[in-house]
Amino acid sequence: MLRQTAVGLNYIDTYHRTGLYPVPLPSGIGLEGAGVVEAAGAGVALVPGTRVGYCWGPIGAYASHRLIGADRVVVLPDGVSDEMAAAGLLKGCTTEFLVERCARVQPGQWALVQAAAGGVGLLLVQWLKHVGATVIAVAGSAEKVALAMANGADHGIVFDASLAEQVRGLTGGRGVDVVFDGVGKATFEASLDCLARRGLNISYGNASGPVGAVDFGILARKGSLFTTRPTMFDYYVDRSEIETYGGRVLDMFASGAIKVHVDQRYALADAAQAHRDLEARRTTGSTVLVP
Repeated sequence: MLRQTAVGLNYIDTYHRTGLYPVPLPSGIGLEGAGVVEAAGAGVALVPGTRVGYCWGPIGAYASHRLIGADRVVVLPDGVSDEMAAAGLLKGCTTEFLVERCARVQPGQWALVQAAAGGVGLLLVQWLKHVGATVIAVAGSAEKVALAMANGADHGIVFDASLAEQVRGLTGGRGVDVVFDGVGKATFEASLDCLARRGLNISYGNASGPVGAVDFGILARKGSLFTTRPTMFDYYVDRSEIETYGGRVLDMFASGAIKVHVDQRYALADAAQAHRDLEARRTTGSTVLVP
């Protein structure tokens, strides 16, 4: 039994709520949380009082207490607060696999981050700088671009129809090596236009709706491009991956190499309003729901 002290709000929660990502009904909602073990089953090594966090399912985080398998949680180090874990584990693990195992970003490469002031966006900017990339942050307003710049981005652009032209200007006409795009439909083709020849577009989210049908030949016409639509759950498949890569994320948090910004807090009872604000892009950084 886990007594939860903080629950994470993530865009995937809205996909589960709306049915964009279908789930068997009836269903709870929420993938990420943190709290204190109050009781453990026979043979479980976790003792009452242990602080743990999770983000790998099963769904059901929007609760004050829950039962969850010991193999689905990780013990939180002293340098990681409950709120930091609840706000950052899913986004941090998403960032880890995107940068290190999907894109395999190398020092000196150029990377563009769409929605760079969002929860994953801010972590992407920081992680990309940590591995030595040159980062272009793109967001919907000057204020959001400034936030991304304050988190280490080398260049900032307010999204508009001239995005690709501005990116070509910054890169000497070449374009970027990789684009991280969590927006989806509204930015898909613009993201492709920002890429260098044989560049990689990672479409990892649907904030503006799913990309939908794609003319596969567009990748050839725009420079023999690569594109992928990954999900974190294919990169955190078993306990070994959770411990190895989830542990790396927690180490990055604890060391301060990656900072989690908890910019909004809502009572868990106000989760509906939190969803409305998230979908209207009225939030920045990460958000926690407090039971």
